Amino acid sequence: MSEPLRLRPPRHRVSPRAIIWWTTQAALEVAAVLVPLVIGLFAWVDARPWLIPGTVGVAVIGLSYLLVMPRWRFRVHRWETTDDAVYTSAGWISQQWRVAPMSRIQTVDTERGPLQQLFGLATVTVTTASAAGALRLAGLDREVADDLVEQLTATTQATPGDAT
Repeated sequence: MSEPLRLRPPRHRVSPRAIIWWTTQAALEVAAVLVPLVIGLFAWVDARPWLIPGTVGVAVIGLSYLLVMPRWRFRVHRWETTDDAVYTSAGWISQQWRVAPMSRIQTVDTERGPLQQLFGLATVTVTTASAAGALRLAGLDREVADDLVEQLTATTQATPGDAT
């Protein structure tokens, strides 16, 4: 009988370009909140006494988010595949480690949003027969993601089991 799969830290980091991708996403999110506040400062003079501290607070928190989150996520996000399983580590505040046996994999998908395309990145989603949901490997180099999908497809086809 083979040894049971154990949860362990995966070996591979995501692409360093993921830091720029996550920073760009965060900048757009912060701007979506900050821009209306700044417009309100100019358009609503009577509200300035409470809008100024709120706007400064959002700017400070947003800048901290921009500086910390992408680098922290890069340190945490890892992945690895073996002949037996896919291992992932993800998150930044709430961190999650997962392992999915090859025999439980149902589908393997690739996603490339506009920003990911701009930075040459992709997300590989490994759907399993698990109530915990799919494993997402975000921030992979596009070529690495393509090779990974090809490898996982071949490995899961050769793995006995019905993925349920």
